[in-house]
Amino acid sequence: MANTWGYGAMTNSLGDIQNAKAIIIFGANPAVNHPVGFQHFLKAKERNNAKIIVVDPVFTKTAAKADHFCRIRPGTDIPFMYGMLNLIFKNGWHDEKFISDRVYGMEDIMEEAKKWTPEKVEDITGVPADKLIQITRLYAQSTPGTLIWAMGLTQHSNGSSNTRLAPILQLALGNLGKEGGGTNILRGHDNVQGATDMGCLSDTLPGYYGLSDGSWKYFAKSWGVDYEWLKGRFKSGKWMNAKGFTLARWWAGVLDGKNGNDKITNAETNLKALFVMGNGITSIAQQAKVKEGLDNLEMLVLCDPFVNEAAILTDKQDDVFILPAATQFETSGTVVATNRSAQWRNKVIEPMYESRTDHDILFDLAKRLGFYEQYTAGMKIKENKKEFTWPEDATDEIARIVKTIGLTGWTAKRIKKHQENWHMFDQISGRGYGEMKGEYYGLPWPSWTETHSGSPILYNIDRSVKDGGMGFRNRFGLEHDGQDLLAGTGSAPKNSANKNGYPEITRDNIEKVLGITLTEDEKSRIGKNWKVDTSNIIAEKCMEQGMAPYGNAKARAKVWTFPDQIPMHREPLHSPRQDLVKKYPSFDDKKNHFRVDTLYKTKQNEKDWSKEFPINMVTARLVNMNGAGMENRASKYLAALTPEMFCNINPDLAGMHGIRDGAMMWIHSPEGTKIKVKAKYSHAVSEDRIWLPFHFTGHFQGEDLTHKYPEGTKPYATGESANTVTNYGYDIITQIPETKGGLCRIELA
Repeated sequence: MANTWGYGAMTNSLGDIQNAKAIIIFGANPAVNHPVGFQHFLKAKERNNAKIIVVDPVFTKTAAKADHFCRIRPGTDIPFMYGMLNLIFKNGWHDEKFISDRVYGMEDIMEEAKKWTPEKVEDITGVPADKLIQITRLYAQSTPGTLIWAMGLTQHSNGSSNTRLAPILQLALGNLGKEGGGTNILRGHDNVQGATDMGCLSDTLPGYYGLSDGSWKYFAKSWGVDYEWLKGRFKSGKWMNAKGFTLARWWAGVLDGKNGNDKITNAETNLKALFVMGNGITSIAQQAKVKEGLDNLEMLVLCDPFVNEAAILTDKQDDVFILPAATQFETSGTVVATNRSAQWRNKVIEPMYESRTDHDILFDLAKRLGFYEQYTAGMKIKENKKEFTWPEDATDEIARIVKTIGLTGWTAKRIKKHQENWHMFDQISGRGYGEMKGEYYGLPWPSWTETHSGSPILYNIDRSVKDGGMGFRNRFGLEHDGQDLLAGTGSAPKNSANKNGYPEITRDNIEKVLGITLTEDEKSRIGKNWKVDTSNIIAEKCMEQGMAPYGNAKARAKVWTFPDQIPMHREPLHSPRQDLVKKYPSFDDKKNHFRVDTLYKTKQNEKDWSKEFPINMVTARLVNMNGAGMENRASKYLAALTPEMFCNINPDLAGMHGIRDGAMMWIHSPEGTKIKVKAKYSHAVSEDRIWLPFHFTGHFQGEDLTHKYPEGTKPYATGESANTVTNYGYDIITQIPETKGGLCRIELA
């Protein structure tokens, strides 16, 4: 994503959507997935006359509230967006000054967009040319416009390209860094943003610090542990700098190329044990492979308030441990909302029965593995304590260490104060008043110092840095191909001492760039750069000068280190259009992709998949369920709303296969797997695709596994998992699975 910290950071907020004049939604269904947040969309429509445009393979409940619905073929978002850009550039609807001052590489995007005429886009996406012209004119001329996406845009083999082109569309229109604009990515669960921020990724440390020796040394020092000891925890030093396995493909690490599975690169050993905490791994793609991985583990440990259904899926009988974990109501601490803001939660009750909190389980594990003292040392450093207080000292440890996304302001004391005074903040802007004046609710990151306001809108130069303003981050050097990568003249945040572009601030350039002189004491304490400056002198001095510590550069529409320097259309690995596979092939196969050899062209060209599997398969959420559905299906009231697994199918498609409404049907996947589900007639899906919810499990390829639940734990609703038939396919950059662009065939059961 262009110059942001991750592939899913919301630039604005749900409340700010009320400031939009136009809202375009790609692969998201907030009416169902974010029903409370969707109120802001409806208020924008009612109060601001905002126009809502939905781009989705299925007519959703969000589409029912939209002014325009574009039924798109799965996996063709890039042609659609290039079609919009074609019209935007052709008609002069783009923001030339914004592009000139604040964007690098847009000329390459303009050249590619010329190829994508409305007629060509119609052929590939299925969206009529006149509809594309109509919605592009409406969106481009109704400023500010906000762009929304969720998993429907990301879960493709070229999902990273999708999430690059969407911000590029906003950059072309000058909609980034604006109230009512931005790219607002809807996170799927509570605290997904926080989990990502805290390093629950296999290629970063907390705060998106990389895996370089320098990053590890910074964390070792900040955690109060010896770097060489930390390094010694790895089989050899090189593995300290190597990406790990992802959630999507952990099972490949167990199987290690056996039985035709993809080979791995993992210090000459396969994975032996799996420790799962609060993750429904039955909600990830290719459940047959997940089962194979589970069955071949030496040890499986599952920590959840309800039975993690990995224990039901596997045939493994020995060394499977189910640990009862406490809920969020039985502990306290921070969570991070989709708009990057922190929220404190108080404990409601003590953990019930035999359940224990996540942190107690992890502390006990660390003791038994022999590194408890090192594990907890960082919480004692700030005030040189002998003992720590949970979770306050953990929160303050995060604030002390994580500079990259500006968490310095997130002290436990400040976050608690926001929770206690939540009524003193405006619901649209997040701006505080009264006692909370000068702060935004939850201190959306970056919050550069312990007094900084928080930043409700990323990249907004209409505000001062003290009030949450900033330019784009200087992350990729000062020039490329002879072009300056710093922002143009006069495009710095309001009240900046430097009105133009400037590099990220380091110990060596701070005096020159900020135009200041440090004292000898400050020079002795300052860190090497803003990312590792635990003295926080760099951030404090930057605030005084109205400048962002990370610099002021141009957003990068062109990424010279990616397989595709600009986003390019590539057909899904299992495409219904074999004629287009030849024109828009996938990537070359990628060895050692998060330690797993991953297929692209080889899988795509194995056969014409569309002959045997002609139907597109779309998976998505139900409003009463969440992820794997462990908690929800254990509630008789929620389960009563959708008591069994089903398939939404167009009556015409069903009729061609002799499938009546309410009949049982088989769905077959190119992976050789199948599921047996109930047909539910629906005109929300067209006759070339079906729709499946992904919240069920407990049945596997027609077999009822519910007898395997421990006594008293069987949920009220069980069924086949849609992910048993999701296809092979993984994003070329992140390895997120291609669950939104697969094929299947159907038959009457």
